[in-house]
Amino acid sequence: MAWLEVLRAGARTTVQDRGRPGHAALGVGTSGAADIVAHDSANRLVGNDPAAATLEMTLGGLRVRLHGAATVAATGASAPLTVNGEPRPLYSTLHVRDGDELAFGTAPTGLRSYLAVRGGIDVPLVLSSRSTDTLSGIGPEQIRDGDRLAIGNLHGELPIEELIPPPAAAKDPTELRIRMGPRDDWFTPAARAALVERTWTVTADTDRIGARLTGPGPLHRTRRGELPSEGMVTGALQVPPSGMPVLFLADHPVTGGYPVIAVVVDRDIPAAAQLRPGQRIRFRQDR
Repeated sequence: MAWLEVLRAGARTTVQDRGRPGHAALGVGTSGAADIVAHDSANRLVGNDPAAATLEMTLGGLRVRLHGAATVAATGASAPLTVNGEPRPLYSTLHVRDGDELAFGTAPTGLRSYLAVRGGIDVPLVLSSRSTDTLSGIGPEQIRDGDRLAIGNLHGELPIEELIPPPAAAKDPTELRIRMGPRDDWFTPAARAALVERTWTVTADTDRIGARLTGPGPLHRTRRGELPSEGMVTGALQVPPSGMPVLFLADHPVTGGYPVIAVVVDRDIPAAAQLRPGQRIRFRQDR
């Protein structure tokens, strides 16, 4: 059977699939690929079942050797890909041979890249998912140098198309659509207006759990005290006492005690997952 030998793990490389929804009552979040569109695109290019797992890397840097022939695809952030030192395109189906080495450089744009192998990365299921949840520690450990990763058999027919147009480059600032609430009434009218009128910047404090944002000034509340803990969702803009919002991503906690002023709509979560430190954001109310 074919397998992957990890020669260089890169930064924060993990195994991810479509997550483990439905376990919040147990204190377990959904997790899964942060950019689900890029993850699904990679799987589609190699004919994988939607449940197949990929490798998610941060800013590139992964290098692996194939043991056995395989079909692969890379999507997401624009980390340059080479096979045996030769440049190969992203968002395309690639047929590689036994002993070939795949290497990703540092992505000049975007944050997270995905490598799909036909059949999927085969690691044990935990609550019906192969995803690494970096907050709870559920799922496989983060990928390390020297790991050996089995390739599974979660695939069907290869697709007719061997190339998917990559998404358009992110604008500056990136626009994310939001719906206000559920606790926007905890904030002053000026704070609610500032959320959509100001430009926010992603700080260096960003990972799969969430991204801390900074702006010209804090979002002021109308109420003192704290909420009892309540459920949180991906895309929630939670505002701690500092007044600077935190954008929750794939591995966010299932509950929280700070008020959520707004939530990024589901279809903009993939774009949010590709935001890197220093990038600017404008929020727009979704109609």
